Amino acid sequence: MLFFSYFKDLVGREVTVELKNDLSIRGTLHSVDQYLNIKLENTRVVDQDKYPHMLSVRNCFIRGSVVRYVQLPPDGVDIELLHDATRREARGG
Repeated sequence: MLFFSYFKDLVGREVTVELKNDLSIRGTLHSVDQYLNIKLENTRVVDQDKYPHMLSVRNCFIRGSVVRYVQLPPDGVDIELLHDATRREARGG
């Protein structure tokens, strides 16, 4: 639940999602659920030459199980908040 609540705070921010098939998609985070399924708007493919068939896709739903990484905006990471939340979760409360 730690990551779910963290990603909910990033709704409306631009993120890059790298999939397990090496496709990277950048877009505005519209929503995320408890399974870390992600909905992006205003999407664009990072490597357009490799994936030209994706140029027309503007909105997409990404199943959480195919996500390798989510790259966050540098100013979107509150390190202290993550440390505190991680400590609380490790203690079980």
